[in-house]
Amino acid sequence: MPGLKSKISNLRSTYAVIVAGGSGSRMQSALPKQFIELCGEPVLMHTIRAFYESRSSPQIILVLHAGYHQMWESLCGKHNFIIPHTIIAGGETRFHSVKNAVDQITGNNVLIAVHDAVRPLVSHDIIDEAYRCAAEHGSAVTAVKSRDSVRQVKDGISAGVDRDSIYLVQTPQTFQSVLLKKAYEQPYCDSFTDDASVVEKSGITIRLIEGSYSNIKITFPEDIAIADSLINKKATIR
Repeated sequence: MPGLKSKISNLRSTYAVIVAGGSGSRMQSALPKQFIELCGEPVLMHTIRAFYESRSSPQIILVLHAGYHQMWESLCGKHNFIIPHTIIAGGETRFHSVKNAVDQITGNNVLIAVHDAVRPLVSHDIIDEAYRCAAEHGSAVTAVKSRDSVRQVKDGISAGVDRDSIYLVQTPQTFQSVLLKKAYEQPYCDSFTDDASVVEKSGITIRLIEGSYSNIKITFPEDIAIADSLINKKATIR
């Protein structure tokens, strides 16, 4: 309920940039994966609701390819989805899409979380911890330890890597706005795979926070079935 929400700090405004620029290529679907139905409504609606219902209660900016704005508006009407959010056009790459959103946010004393639209199972606890950590340390990047053995291949020769030192990066990735804005003033580079890599390139040390193995990214058809099962399991526990 809105009346129960509280900001991380009275001195901090919070924003969530939801990046929804993906296509349905690996989903074997003509419909972009953020619009595929999960438990009766599009994946993207689950993602936005997770941030809206968190204690941090951020202002939500949805970055969406301009060609899908009308489709999204139709889906919102169909599902009576009325959670407040601002829609802006995406860019040529994820970097440019996030930059478009960051440029819309004013003020220096602001916390900005960037999150994949197709990670609908992110928990309120992770969202809130990310804002708290970023407020204290400047950055908070969600990650989990690798459960699998890892090998690195160099010049055709593979070598074992200590998996205890390997972390799999997720989202949200949350930063103080002054750091994120400065980072996105850099020219685009192919090595920018996520926001953490952009901010790190600007000279800032990245702080990791614990993510969740349930915070999956919807990428392949089987991921929808896994997400559906996790949501139903959570509902049963409640």
